[in-house]
Amino acid sequence: MDKAYQKLILGNRKFAMSKKYDNPDYFKKLSLGQKPDYLWIGCSDSRVPANEVTNTESGEMFVHRNIANVVVHTDFNLMSVLEYAVHVLQVKHIIVCGHYGCGGVRAAMGNTAYGLVDNWLRHIKDVYYRNSQELDAIENLDKRADRLTELNVITQVRNLAKSKIIQKAWHNGHHVAVHGWVYGLNSGLVTELQTVYDDKNDIEAIYRYEFDEPH
Repeated sequence: MDKAYQKLILGNRKFAMSKKYDNPDYFKKLSLGQKPDYLWIGCSDSRVPANEVTNTESGEMFVHRNIANVVVHTDFNLMSVLEYAVHVLQVKHIIVCGHYGCGGVRAAMGNTAYGLVDNWLRHIKDVYYRNSQELDAIENLDKRADRLTELNVITQVRNLAKSKIIQKAWHNGHHVAVHGWVYGLNSGLVTELQTVYDDKNDIEAIYRYEFDEPH
């Protein structure tokens, strides 16, 4: 058997044994269900694991990941995760977490054609275009990429707030807050972008839905 693959099986055995050693009821408790307070929407990058970054245990965080942590209202995978997290699990906080040094963001800054992913990166190109005056003024490409990473997160946080799922939760009295973070690969620390949405008044009127009485 391939050693790289075998490493995963052996790692799983070690993980299970260590958890049982620390707490014999660990897996029994997990099997009873989940009640996380958080939904994490992050990048698929292997260097940004949600639980490790936040020092949380299994069962504490519901997770969705895609290339460059993009929120698109026509992405039924993400929207299904969002609906389940908000309306069933009743999470209290949603965190969109990008990271400096993101390959997807950097690729979106150029004109190279990569393949199917180009359709996905178009969403980040749109972020660049809307903020081109600010971004083009940054001469250092690394710093420009870092700022685009931040602007991308801010945009995706706003996209969540504009969604019918989030607004319906607010309408029904579920006070879920949406946050924007950027993780530093070279420091291990997250930067809060001070972009928090927890009420429909935080977004432009054209995006606000009207609902019947709460139910």
